[in-house]
Amino acid sequence: MDIRQLRYFLAIAQEGQITRAAKKLNIEQPPLSRQLKQIEEELGVILFDRQGKGMALTEAGSVFRVKAEAILQQLDETITEIKELDLGIQGTLKIGSVFSCVSLLPEKIAYFRERYPQVTFKILEGDHVVLGDYLENRNIELVVTRLPFESNQDPIKYETLRLPSDPFVMIVPTSGNLHGKSTFLLKDLATTPLIALKSDKTVQLNKKIVNECRRLGFEPNIVCECSSVSITIALVTGGIGVTILPKSVLSAFSVADIKMFELPDITIQSDVGIIWLRDRYLTKKARRFIDLFKDTK
Repeated sequence: MDIRQLRYFLAIAQEGQITRAAKKLNIEQPPLSRQLKQIEEELGVILFDRQGKGMALTEAGSVFRVKAEAILQQLDETITEIKELDLGIQGTLKIGSVFSCVSLLPEKIAYFRERYPQVTFKILEGDHVVLGDYLENRNIELVVTRLPFESNQDPIKYETLRLPSDPFVMIVPTSGNLHGKSTFLLKDLATTPLIALKSDKTVQLNKKIVNECRRLGFEPNIVCECSSVSITIALVTGGIGVTILPKSVLSAFSVADIKMFELPDITIQSDVGIIWLRDRYLTKKARRFIDLFKDTK
């Protein structure tokens, strides 16, 4: 069995049909069918249940798929590593980021581009679950994120570089009932409507704020939960309520209708970090980019 046959098998597994797999591989259907038969004969097992025109993996096929994907991934990473021995730092560095951490990137990217002008960047934004899937599927190498990282994957898979924590601040509209106040405390949330940054699967940031309110002896008056920082800010400018966000988030906005207040009675901060897969080879450019953050910790 060779690498080519592993790729053939995976194409069939992904497409669930010989015809579509052959089209994807740009080969004829009969040769692909023969290759699959050879693989099954060599292994002595049936890898697919034939269901009319469709094909579903058997138990043995499912196990073989995991192993085949791991072999090909290791091969690809080995090729990349060997090539990098002779090549300089170049190519595209693919990074994921939650929106609330995007402000940490421009300065680092600008500095990196000065040192390594042959490197370009691809930035993918999403919540923890989406970015965890991107990492797992090798669509990106790194994630800049709030911690803890609430993906669907086992946390043991990740290496984490913790960055300086980010203070929480209160964001209020510049007009309405709150207009004219010069100071705010977290305990003001006992009587002030709160717009909470929270999704169905990423809850820890909001939980930290709620627990801090309870420490001060009250339940926050949450009138809306929102998974988007941009929408949260828009709701604040519309006078729906106030919100509590990490301070660095505000540098991504230029909004005249909101005002930021430090919270002297708060004891928590937002944890920030860079996440990558333990078992994956990191390219030179990814390692150098991580080093930039190590130098400024």
